[in-house]
Amino acid sequence: MSNSLEQYKKFTTVVSDTGDFDSIQKYKPQDSTTNPSLISTAAQLPQYQRLVEEAISYGKEHGKDENQKTSIAMDKLAVNFGLEILKIVPGRVSTEVDARLSFDTEATIAKARELIALYKDAGIDKERILIKVASTWEGIQAAKELEKEGIHCNLTLLFSLGQAIACAEAGVTLISPFVGRITDFYKQKEGKNYPAHEDPGVISVKNIFNYYKYHGYKTVVMGASFRTKEQVLELAGCDLLTVSPALLEELAQSNIEVTQKLDATKATAVPKQPMDEKTFRWELNEDEMATVKLSDGIRKFAADLKKLEDSIKARIKA
Repeated sequence: MSNSLEQYKKFTTVVSDTGDFDSIQKYKPQDSTTNPSLISTAAQLPQYQRLVEEAISYGKEHGKDENQKTSIAMDKLAVNFGLEILKIVPGRVSTEVDARLSFDTEATIAKARELIALYKDAGIDKERILIKVASTWEGIQAAKELEKEGIHCNLTLLFSLGQAIACAEAGVTLISPFVGRITDFYKQKEGKNYPAHEDPGVISVKNIFNYYKYHGYKTVVMGASFRTKEQVLELAGCDLLTVSPALLEELAQSNIEVTQKLDATKATAVPKQPMDEKTFRWELNEDEMATVKLSDGIRKFAADLKKLEDSIKARIKA
């Protein structure tokens, strides 16, 4: 019998969640995702300093002042990592918009266009890029406009069905519901562990998948933020899953038989729910977990981005 990872790939497209090129090469995923935290960590490693130096040089050349040079260098660094990943994966890479723009629709659109332009300058077609945007109302509206321009979006930091419905109604390409962070919240709140089939994060993704498939939405579901291989196995059949190298290794070393858990052809009937801005904001407000985790995720991504930005700025000034 083939290992669990190879079995798993028969049901679900596996995406690598890392900024480490060696890991991507090892597990041969279809696509890869990054985020500010992963880029910030990878940018400190000696083997990736050439990418940092190239980004800093680019920022110095194209920026007018220190702040602009830093901003341009930060964008170029994110794209540099994306370019390296695209040399390895046959599919797409997700590159994230600055988390500090999560409540600014116009600024998110502008930043996405800048990132796509940098990829274009490097000879990469926008079809191979997913722009990652936080699943705030403002982020979703930005993605709606970007999709009309043919810029495909990955809506991240997604914790509720309401967020997922708003994304589907906006016509976004892909969503990334965060399994592990949902589970973290309930484990802390309830003081208990959950078997995979009762895991709140797993159930959330199953509900979103079922809703999308029953109502015929084209938006793709890519589960993210996993804590255990059991969570991953319980979502076999999901469109895509983005998984860390550590869990990919666990699956590769496992011989557990993988069975399909999600099947689009067996989606059960569920009423369609309208989702305008007022409904979105109210439902998010009523969902303590989603409210807490969305805010917390944005803050953490912004903090990691600021740390990297300070480092880049210091090197530009030197």
